[in-house]
Amino acid sequence: MNKLMTALLIIICFNCQAQDSERFNLGFENQSEDQPLANGWFKWGNYDITLSDTTYSGEKSGKIKSDQAGQSFGSIAYNIPANYSGKKIKLEGFMKIRNVENGSAGLLLRIDGNGNTLEFDNMQDQNVTGTRDWQKYSITLKYPEEAENIIVAGILMGKGEAWFDDFTLSIDGKNIQSLKKEKKQIVKAQLDKEFDKGSLITLTNPDTKTIENLALLGRVWGFLKYHHPQIAQGNYQWDYALFRFLPAYTKVSSNSERDQLLIDWIDSLGEVEACSSCQPTDKKAFQKPDLNWIYSQNEDLKIKLTHIYNNRSQGKHYYIGMYPNVGNPNFKNEKPYADMSFPDDGFRLLSLYRYWNMINYFFPYKHLMDDDWNQKLQEYIPLFVNAKDELEYELATVQIIGDIKDTHANLWGGADHLDQWKGANYPPIHVRFVEDQLVVTDYYNQERRKEVGLKIGDVITKINGSPIHKIVQEKLRYYPASNIPTQLRDISHDILRSNTNSIDIEYISNTSILETKTLQLYPRDSLNVYRWYKRTDEKSFKMLDHNIGYVSLQNIKEKDISEIKRAFKNTKGIIIDIRNYPSTFVPFSLGSYFVSASTPFVKFTTGNLNNPGEFTFTKNLNIPSRGKTYKGKLVVLVNELSQSQAEYTSMAFRAGDNTTIIGSTTAGADGNVSDILLPGGLRTMISGIGVNYPDGKETQRIGIVPDIEIKPTIQGISNG
Repeated sequence: MNKLMTALLIIICFNCQAQDSERFNLGFENQSEDQPLANGWFKWGNYDITLSDTTYSGEKSGKIKSDQAGQSFGSIAYNIPANYSGKKIKLEGFMKIRNVENGSAGLLLRIDGNGNTLEFDNMQDQNVTGTRDWQKYSITLKYPEEAENIIVAGILMGKGEAWFDDFTLSIDGKNIQSLKKEKKQIVKAQLDKEFDKGSLITLTNPDTKTIENLALLGRVWGFLKYHHPQIAQGNYQWDYALFRFLPAYTKVSSNSERDQLLIDWIDSLGEVEACSSCQPTDKKAFQKPDLNWIYSQNEDLKIKLTHIYNNRSQGKHYYIGMYPNVGNPNFKNEKPYADMSFPDDGFRLLSLYRYWNMINYFFPYKHLMDDDWNQKLQEYIPLFVNAKDELEYELATVQIIGDIKDTHANLWGGADHLDQWKGANYPPIHVRFVEDQLVVTDYYNQERRKEVGLKIGDVITKINGSPIHKIVQEKLRYYPASNIPTQLRDISHDILRSNTNSIDIEYISNTSILETKTLQLYPRDSLNVYRWYKRTDEKSFKMLDHNIGYVSLQNIKEKDISEIKRAFKNTKGIIIDIRNYPSTFVPFSLGSYFVSASTPFVKFTTGNLNNPGEFTFTKNLNIPSRGKTYKGKLVVLVNELSQSQAEYTSMAFRAGDNTTIIGSTTAGADGNVSDILLPGGLRTMISGIGVNYPDGKETQRIGIVPDIEIKPTIQGISNG
């Protein structure tokens, strides 16, 4: 279970007793006679949670024991109201484990606010497994201003036993046990609850003129959200302001009536004072705000909107911020309305408005889309408001997400119906598109090899009578990605899924004879399914024949780097395999080994909170030279599995004195990600900053272009 899955599965129980005392029972010692756990602690997940006499100190600790299958998780957790301010929050605690496998154990720290998970870590990246005596562990996270609840916990994923004791929580280095509660300022937007149960809006089957009017409203609503000072201060719950405005707006009979209604609405928000600090768009800006739509409005409306732009909000904003030191957008105080399994017409329209405007003002790669983003509101309004059930809403959402052409963007969270649509049952084989054909590359469970009746290298040509190329064309719009190879990568994982127990396939075996068979399908949890590449616990580096070193970043650890330099310093060459996702961030710690002088390798584009839609270049970032430089050749292997941090790491290695990149198109999605929450508990992301080479050449969608292109072949797959 990954961090994302854990975050989605763990839903905080707000009915659990709040901790009003300043003294929190983080040592498990205090227990009421009628409580099975220590006071304040509660259970998440499916495993056995008890108090134990096996302790690090004192008389009690918290214990988690898996069931025999060990395919789920268990957590012992404690909820603390976030009545404190600060920048960093740190959880420390002692943990002991026994026979932990097929998962990991760790501390868990989660910060919630406005119904969202704002920050989260469960130590999964540290891969704490096996049997270990009591050791101290820690987690440090950013502490957001909008924090409402702090969740501290111990968690066990997979099989085994884990004990937890003596937790300590501190904010900016000060123990929370000694901190005084603070009364947090509540803004007006947080007090507005009028539409918590529904928007009361009906928009089914809007005609062409209504769609045109709704598209204009979506633009105005989003423009005001990110520019109007009163909204920036949190004086309006802007989602609900939309629902108050819509009933009258949908009844207008002319453009003049429509425009006057918009002008009156703007006037009702309060006076916009002259802004002395508002700066014009930087002449050197990489991207500039698109204001042409404002200039095409009638004179009175144009004057109103232009005045707001010229005197727009500056600095702190209730709905948008920028992550420090990076600059990607932080979409704050966006309610996910997760209790709405199927949001009504108004909330579905809100979902479209919210997403369209986030992309319009804060997506650094808007200029790289295939289609004009300005046309998307009118295109998608019918799809969103006419969606007749959860599946149609989720399909419309994932389709517009796909239009931004960003592999970081997909649909998670409450998208259960989309997952069911893909199929509950999985094939026993792993397949990939090789030479534009669907090829069997592996068996999820080797013991089923004979039963499957397919060989590695077999090519599947039809599923239930439908040609593979036709199925792919039907599915492409529902698989967001930066480029076609990455879309095919993701489709290949799902293409054989079904809600039936079997599918009929046609395939060509390595005998070149067309054959047919019925392929049995199985529930996911009965197979050792992996998505893109098979994980391994093997050592991250080894010596190959002919005095060549090999390093896989899939399981590299920070401590491996000094050993790699020592073991491979006299080799003829080193191969670094990044056809995976790095387990440790190594661009500087390992990249510095391959440059003889400080060398630029990347620069970014970042947005401007004070002028939404403006993006400017940062200065070049360099790989420093540290110690002795490697004298041999460096070869870096990449393909469509190389995504995000893997691509960034490839850029760092490309700066080396003697580097050759070999392989095929990478995923084409780089840059720190920003979360986006949509009604119905849906969640997506975007690449939040632009990542470019020092000369300005882009990597988004293009990926890391290899110096020597080599693609897998069906013959090569057959030969292992």
